[in-house]
Amino acid sequence: MAAGGFCKLPNGTVVVALNLPRPAADGPGCVRVLVHSANRARALTRLRNLGLRAVYLRGNAAPPTPDEVTAVLHHPDGLIWRTAPDNGVLSPDLTTELWRPIRSLLRRPTAQT
Repeated sequence: MAAGGFCKLPNGTVVVALNLPRPAADGPGCVRVLVHSANRARALTRLRNLGLRAVYLRGNAAPPTPDEVTAVLHHPDGLIWRTAPDNGVLSPDLTTELWRPIRSLLRRPTAQT
C-alpha cells in the first residue's frame, strides 16, 4: 500500500501527499506526489483524471511536511512530484531534487523512427 497523508490548511483547503509507484515507462521506484485541492476527495479525483486510477488514501501515516506544503502552494497547478526515498521514510534533508509539474511524470516518450 502506498504511504500517504494530508493536512488541512487554515482556509479549509487540503494538501494531500502520496508515495506512488512510478509509471512503468519511467522505470522502477516510487514518486512523492503532492496535490492541493478543496478537499481530499477532489485531490484524489484530480489524480484519477490524469490516469492514476488506483489511487487511495488510507490513514494519515505520511502527511506532507511544511516544506512540501509550501512547494505545492507556490506551484500554479497545485500538483507536483519528485522521486521518493527508497525506504519510504521521508527525511528532512531530502532537498537535492526539485519538485516537478505532474505533466512531466505522465508524459509519454515519443517513438523515434
